[in-house]
Amino acid sequence: MTSIANRPLGTDPRPAGARAAHKPDKKKGVLHYLSVGLSFGLLALVALIAVLVIALPMLTHSTPYTVLTGSMTPSYPAGTLVIVKPTDVQQIRIGDVVTYQVTSDQPDVVTHRVTQIIEPSTAAGTVSFITKGDANSLPDAAPVKPVQVRGVVWYAVPYLGWVNNVINGGARTVIVPIVAGALFLYAGFMGASTIVDRRRRAKRAAAAAEAADRNHEQIGERGEMDDAFRDLFVAGRH
Repeated sequence: MTSIANRPLGTDPRPAGARAAHKPDKKKGVLHYLSVGLSFGLLALVALIAVLVIALPMLTHSTPYTVLTGSMTPSYPAGTLVIVKPTDVQQIRIGDVVTYQVTSDQPDVVTHRVTQIIEPSTAAGTVSFITKGDANSLPDAAPVKPVQVRGVVWYAVPYLGWVNNVINGGARTVIVPIVAGALFLYAGFMGASTIVDRRRRAKRAAAAAEAADRNHEQIGERGEMDDAFRDLFVAGRH
C-alpha cells in the first residue's frame, strides 16, 4: 500500500473537482482594466458636462450662449460656451463680462467686457455701460442700456459652444433625454456587471475552499488507512 510519504512525485492526490476549483483565475489583461477605467472616466466627464451645461443653468435660470467670433480671445475664443446669469445692473462692475442684446428685444447678442460705467446725469436717468472685446482695439459703438443686458458671464466651457448650437432649441428637448437615458443605462450596466463579477468570484472562492476542506479530509482518512495497513503488515511479519 502506498502511503502519503512515498507517493510518486508529480501526482496530485486531490480529486479532479478539487483541482479544478483550485485552478487560479486567468488574470485580466491591462487593456481590460484600461478600458474599464476609460469608460468610467468618460461617464464621469459626460456627467460633469451635463451638470455644467444643463443642470446648473436650469437651476439658476441662466442662459447658455455660444461665442461665435474671436473678439473675446484669449479669454473666450470662438466656440466657447458661456453661461450667462441674470444680474441686477446695479451690481455690474468694471471688468465684468456681460452679454447684451445688440437691439433691445432682438435675439442677436454680444458678449463683451465692461470698461466704463456711465452714471445717469439726472435722477430719472439710468446707468449705461461702455463695453469692448478683449481682442478689439476700440470700444463698442454705442453704450449698452440696462434693458439690453441679459446678464453677466458666470462661467465658460471651452469648445462646447458648437455642440450647443447643434442641439439648441427644439432639438435639445429630444437629444438631451436620449443622452441622459443612455448614460443611466450605461452606468447601470457597468454597475450590474461589477456586482455580478464580484459574486462569481465569491462563489468560486467558496467552492475552492469547500473543495480544499473535502480534499484535506480525504487525505487524512487515506493517511489513517495507510498507517493501519502498515501496522498490520509489520505485525504479520513479526
